[in-house]
Amino acid sequence: MADIIDNEQQNNDMFKSTVLGHPQGLFILFFTEMWERFSYYGMRALLVLFLMSAVGAGGWNWTSGQALALYGTYTSMVYLTPILGGFLADKYIGYRKAVIIGAVIMTLGHISMALESNHMFLYIGIGLLIIGNGFFKPNITSIISNMYEGTPEKKDGAYTIFYMGVNAGSFLGIMLCGYLGETLGWAYGFGLAGVFMLLGMLQFYFSQKIFGDIGIKPKLNTESSQRVEKLEFEGDRLNPFTAFDKLLIYISSSAGLIWIINDPLSKIANINVLKFGNYDTSNTVIIGAVLLFLSLLILRIIRYPKITKDRMIAIVIFAVFTILFWACFEQAGGSMTIFAKDFTSRILTGSAATTYTIVNIIITVVPIAIITWVLFLLFKKTFKNYLFSSLILGSSFLIIWVIVGWMINRDLHSKAYIVEYSQVETQSIDKKSGKKETISTIINEDTEIKKGALITKSTTTIRQPLDFKVGSSLLLIDTDKEGSLNYLPSEKAVKIDKDRIVRAKVIEVKDKEVEIPASWFGILNSLFIILFAPLFSKWWESKSNPSAATKYGLGLILLGLGFGTLALGSMSITSSAASVSIIWLVIAYLFHTLGELCISPVALSYISKLVPGRMIALMFGIWYIAIAIGNKSAGKMGEQIETIQKEHSMSYFFMIFTLIPIGIGLIGIFLNPIIKRLMHGVK
Repeated sequence: MADIIDNEQQNNDMFKSTVLGHPQGLFILFFTEMWERFSYYGMRALLVLFLMSAVGAGGWNWTSGQALALYGTYTSMVYLTPILGGFLADKYIGYRKAVIIGAVIMTLGHISMALESNHMFLYIGIGLLIIGNGFFKPNITSIISNMYEGTPEKKDGAYTIFYMGVNAGSFLGIMLCGYLGETLGWAYGFGLAGVFMLLGMLQFYFSQKIFGDIGIKPKLNTESSQRVEKLEFEGDRLNPFTAFDKLLIYISSSAGLIWIINDPLSKIANINVLKFGNYDTSNTVIIGAVLLFLSLLILRIIRYPKITKDRMIAIVIFAVFTILFWACFEQAGGSMTIFAKDFTSRILTGSAATTYTIVNIIITVVPIAIITWVLFLLFKKTFKNYLFSSLILGSSFLIIWVIVGWMINRDLHSKAYIVEYSQVETQSIDKKSGKKETISTIINEDTEIKKGALITKSTTTIRQPLDFKVGSSLLLIDTDKEGSLNYLPSEKAVKIDKDRIVRAKVIEVKDKEVEIPASWFGILNSLFIILFAPLFSKWWESKSNPSAATKYGLGLILLGLGFGTLALGSMSITSSAASVSIIWLVIAYLFHTLGELCISPVALSYISKLVPGRMIALMFGIWYIAIAIGNKSAGKMGEQIETIQKEHSMSYFFMIFTLIPIGIGLIGIFLNPIIKRLMHGVK
């Protein structure tokens, strides 16, 4: 019992020196998680765009189906491995050591991904990121849970503030890695993600004494700790895994893992390990794995006493809502990114371009200034005792401000140039119709022009922060050998095949014209969370705090309304060349963010309240299985965007994501009385 008293005293001591009403340690975790999310979302913002980009533009020229298959597998597996990482931390290494191990492995993964021109290094990098996330993700949240053991009423607010840090990292990662990746080269974006993952790990390592004994050792099932749990959960008892439980875990996890890896493998490399002869067993394998996993949950839950059993059932219901939420929400990195790239009018001119430039500077500088202010408050508290960690954290933000200053300066000096290049026209006979047709071919450095050939001129627009004048000569690169031309710096031309290099001349200069990067829209989610998270945190701590089921229902309904906005906006799309206003995506991200704030941060808090202390890290890991299923489902559903758009319409595609979440959200609100009873007083 003495150990329990010491932990409570330690937690009370943490609240003696606070930042914004919470222990300093919360903000150490805030910034550690922020840099990890910087690296994750920075890479995530680029992955699909990079894979689908033409070879000449540095990409791999994959189809949307191939790119989203890999995207879905990656984003699901970074949520699958936490169950193993949580188990290892609980039983063997402790939360803090697990966080450090995970951060180191992820740093190596980002370094590997920076070598994106080599397929093997990119796959190795993705594998390391998946493993590193498994150690990192469940255990940093477990440290927070232990910090607030004596103050459960503060948990919702703490997790919402922590979640604000998550989205601050997401905001910075998408903005900076996305910008560098799309403007300078994919390797710059992937590499920057690795730099800040390393800095985040060092900042945590040199300040971890601030947590006292929390997370330094595995949670042991001592007699005293069991006695406390019995007082809190009357009749509660240990529920060890039986041999049959372990068999179900092994079979279901192995089958699920094989299916998840096989999905992109079959689409990318045409290797299907689940196909036997003419019979593809993929669907049978994944359905069987899910049924076995559900059987495992049922068998374990029924062995608990009533209160614990009911609370576990409540968690399962929340998990079902979570799967559906993330299956729709994670379209942001898949089908919504493709929609932003191919079907959104991202070129602005005149006053619209000026307005966007000003707004973009404001939404870039203000959030970073706010986060820097939080850093300053923490810096004053920790500078003397944790000098090296404080200097690393301060240096990280100095680097951020330098990059942001460079980015803003580049955008302010960027101009649009109308350039002219030459084509050769040839005549051919269509074999089916027998009619003559004219074929225009871009003249590149390797083109042989026959005598008497008809030479014509064509134009394209490039946007660069360079000072060209009318008549200036420059080089373009034919990215896909189908006429997609980009600016090519002369120093890079020596590494490019001659049949991709095109000579051009500037014929007109336009000052007020900008092109919004496709990855830019991803920052809206993080921006809105930074703006609205404090309001939601106050709401959750007030007397009008909604019940858990109501929060889930509202979150799903708001998510559906966001997709309804896209369904409405895309009704005007009648061809692959059509595009819609950016306002539809802005409104959609706003609704999605409000929905996310109702579900994601408070979900972690509910788990920590509903399960016995010995199971916290493991349950966080199991919770991430639900998110993993949602993420893989997002990839599978997103793969259908081109098929549904061709067979029906883009509006039809988004309407599917409108009706289902709203319907399930209403069911969730209807189930509120039942779920309240299952939670047995937990609020």
